[in-house]
Amino acid sequence: MTADRAALVEARGVSFRRNGREILDQVDISVGLGEVVTLIGPNGAGKTTLVRMLLGLLQPDSGSVHLPSSVCVGYVPQYVHFGPVMPMSVARMMALTRRPARVEIEAALEETGSGHLLEANAADLSGGELRRVLLARALLRSPDLLVLDEPVQGVDYLGEADMYALIAHIVARRGCGVLMVSHDLHIVMAATDRVVCINHHICCSGVPQEVVKDGNFLHLFGSRAGVVTAVYQHDHDHEHGLSGEVSATVRNSHSHAGAMGEQNGSG
Repeated sequence: MTADRAALVEARGVSFRRNGREILDQVDISVGLGEVVTLIGPNGAGKTTLVRMLLGLLQPDSGSVHLPSSVCVGYVPQYVHFGPVMPMSVARMMALTRRPARVEIEAALEETGSGHLLEANAADLSGGELRRVLLARALLRSPDLLVLDEPVQGVDYLGEADMYALIAHIVARRGCGVLMVSHDLHIVMAATDRVVCINHHICCSGVPQEVVKDGNFLHLFGSRAGVVTAVYQHDHDHEHGLSGEVSATVRNSHSHAGAMGEQNGSG
């Protein structure tokens, strides 16, 4: 984390064991305001345990976690299931745990491109629609920190890039910090400021361009790592909307990372 970004949540030297098995060993991680940090690692690496610890749902056996009481957290879980027995509208789902005004609900849904789904049955939403609605629900809290567990779960390939672009827009607009948990290596590297690679301990961490060259990362992800080792910087004088259209009003040159061979050349 850069020195000019205040830590929203921070773990130092946390370790955690269950049933004689070491799940986390001396893990350090922090997320600052306006920073997108992505936590990656294989299944069973301890990612979910670490997130629960950062949220105060689990206590470490050793080490410390600091989440100031003043920091408001918005959480988007990986899995949510709505059964067909009791239909629930999106509007009702948005108000399950708090009572926001309808105008607040509508504004949050509009911000995530899902305003048209207000009266839809939550059980009928597609994967991409559900992720946007859940993100809107988290935004109702006006969070300082967004925790997104597999934010593109159930989203098709074309929708993944749109979802990450939406997250970037939210960070730029609101200035919140974001902690993402992801397996989606080829796109997530272009959508994050800092990557933390974990396999019970911190294997490597840093900006994407550094992490993809790290021997621990390459060993951990094998052939999948080859997709992201071609991360590169490029400049262009336009931006794309959430559906991929070129914005005619934004012509500022800027740089961002992309994955060669996994994204088209029109960006």
